[in-house]
Amino acid sequence: MCGIAGIFNFQNEVDSARVKKMTDTISYRGPDGEGNWLSPNKKLCLGHRRLSIIDLSERGAQPMHYMNRYTITFNGEIYNYIELRETLKNQGMIFHSDSDTEVILASYHLYKEKCLEKFDGMFAFAIWDNEEQKLFCARDRFGEKPFFFEYEKGNFFRFASEVKSLLTQSDRAQINRKMLFYYLAYNVTQNPFNLSETFFTNIHKLENAHYLIINRDGTLEKKCYWKIDMNKGLSISDNEAEEKFRELFFQSIKRRLRSDVPVGSSLSGGVDSTAVVCAINNLNKENPFPQNTFTARFYDPVFDEGKYIDEVASFIPIKREETWIDESAIPNELAKLIFHIEAPMSGSSPIAQWNVMKLAKEKNVTVLLDGQGADEVLAGYLHFFRPYFAELLLTDKKNYTEQLLRYKLLHKKDFDVSGNFETRVKYRNIISNLGRLKRKFVKPSHLNFIDNDFFNEFRYEAPPFVFFTSLNESLNFFSTEYGLEKLLTYADRNSMAFSREVRLPFLSHELVEFIFSLPTDFKIRNGWTKYILRKSMENNMPKDIAWRVDKLGYQPPIDTWLKHSDAQKMALDARHFLVDKKLIKKETVTSGREWTIMNAAIFMQTFDK
Repeated sequence: MCGIAGIFNFQNEVDSARVKKMTDTISYRGPDGEGNWLSPNKKLCLGHRRLSIIDLSERGAQPMHYMNRYTITFNGEIYNYIELRETLKNQGMIFHSDSDTEVILASYHLYKEKCLEKFDGMFAFAIWDNEEQKLFCARDRFGEKPFFFEYEKGNFFRFASEVKSLLTQSDRAQINRKMLFYYLAYNVTQNPFNLSETFFTNIHKLENAHYLIINRDGTLEKKCYWKIDMNKGLSISDNEAEEKFRELFFQSIKRRLRSDVPVGSSLSGGVDSTAVVCAINNLNKENPFPQNTFTARFYDPVFDEGKYIDEVASFIPIKREETWIDESAIPNELAKLIFHIEAPMSGSSPIAQWNVMKLAKEKNVTVLLDGQGADEVLAGYLHFFRPYFAELLLTDKKNYTEQLLRYKLLHKKDFDVSGNFETRVKYRNIISNLGRLKRKFVKPSHLNFIDNDFFNEFRYEAPPFVFFTSLNESLNFFSTEYGLEKLLTYADRNSMAFSREVRLPFLSHELVEFIFSLPTDFKIRNGWTKYILRKSMENNMPKDIAWRVDKLGYQPPIDTWLKHSDAQKMALDARHFLVDKKLIKKETVTSGREWTIMNAAIFMQTFDK
C-alpha cells in the first residue's frame, strides 16, 4: 500500500520537483521510502511513497524498472502474486525480488492489458512502456485503491492517489457545484450517471475495473476490462453451494494474510467481520498466538457491540484491542476526516473506522482484514428487500406473499408501511416519468431549504436513484457502480492516514462471481439477508452472531452527539457559512440536516481556498 503520482507532459519537459511535491503531500501513505523517476526525454516523471508490506528490502522499492523497458509506480497488493510468479517463471520470466510489483511488470510484458484479468488484488498503477512510448494505467475491479487524474489534450496528463496531490499543481481548487447539490439535496457523494465525476470540477477518477492508455502524442484511450456475468445461473444444491462458498472464502482470506509485517483484523461484532476473524482462526490452528482484533466501542449501550465481541472472545482466542469514542470526536476529528476523504461524508461510521486505524498504528499492526463488501454482494442491507420483493412480485406472486409474511415475522415489522409498493412496481416507468416532469415545474418540498438559484441551477438533473426489479441487478449496481466505492474510499483514506492497510476478503472477484451465479434465495431466504454466508459459516462462528437480525456496523450514536454544545455551535456556524455562499436559505428549518450541513461547510472551508 502506497501513494503514487506522476506527470506526463506532451510538449514540455517535466520538473521532477513538482512530482516530489505531489508525493510529499501524501507522505503518510508511504512513510517507509520514496522515489522519483524521470524519463530520458524528461517528458514523464513517476513518483512513489512506500509503505512496505511485501519484500521489505530495497529490491521492492519503486518506481521499479523491468527488462530495461518498463517502469511502474504501484499502490496496492496482488494477493495471488505467488501463484502468478510460478506461472510466469514457467514461461521464462526472470525475477530479481520477492515483490508483487515485479509480478505485475512481468505479467504486463507477457499479457499486456489482459494481465488485469489474472490479478486477485486491489491496485492502482501506472506502467511506462519505453518501447511503445505509452503509459498504461489501471484500477482494480471494485475501486479499493484510488486513481485521480487531470487531462488536457495536447498538453498534459497528471495522476495521483489523492486529489490533494493534484491540487499542488493548481492555483486554486474548483469545487464541483453539481456534486455539492447532490450531496445537500440527497446526501449522496457519487454521481451514478457519471462515475468518473468528483467534488472537483477538473479532476476525475478512473472508474473501477477500467484502464486507460496515454499515447506519446497525448491521446487517451479508456476501457472497462471486467464486468460481472449477470446471465451465469447455476443449478446447485444447498450443500454444494455452502461448500464452494467456504472454499472460495477461505482461499481469499488465506491470500490476504500474506504479509511481511504484522496482520490483525477489524472486528465490529457483526456477521461479516466475525466470519473473517473466525475463518482466520480456523486457518491458523497451528499458530499458538491469538490474532489481534481492533474494535470501536461506544458508551451508548444501544450502539455498542461489546457483548458480541465477548461472544467472539469466548468462541476463539483473540487479543482484543478497543477504542472508546464519544461526542468529542466531532469537534476533534471531523475536519481531519474530511481533509483525508476529500469529500463530505454521507454517514458517520467513518469516525469509528478512523479511530480503529489510529489504534492499529498505536499497537504497531500494519495490515487489517475487514468485512466490507459483504453487504453489497450478499444483500446485507434492508433496502435490498425492495428489488427482491419487486422481482418476486413480477415473477412468482405466490412466493412473494409468503416471503412478505416471513419478513414480517423475522423483522417484527411490515415491509411496505406506505401500502403503495405494488403500485410503484407495476407502474414504475409512468411514476418515474411523472416525477421527472413535475420536478421541472415544482420544487419538491423536501428541498425547500436549498437556495432557489442554486436549485434552479440543477433542477433538471435527475435524482441520483435507480429503481430495480431484480435483486442481482441491484447488487451489481451497488457493488460495482454506486455505493460500495464510497465505503472503499473511507477505508482507504482512514487507513492510509495512519499508514495502515485494509484488506477485504469478500471482494475476491472469484468469490463475487460465484455469489452472483447463485439463485436469488441464496442471498435472501425467508427474511434472512446474506443467507449463504450465514449458513456456510454457522459452525465456524458463534451462532448468535451468525444469525443476528439487527445490524449496526460501527454506527455511532450520531443523533445524540449532535445535541452537544460543541456540535451545535459547529452546525450553526456551518449553516451561516452555507447561507453566505448562497447554497441554502436563511429562513428555512434545517433541523435533522446538521450532519450534512456541517460536512458540506467543512469540506468547502478546507478545499475552496
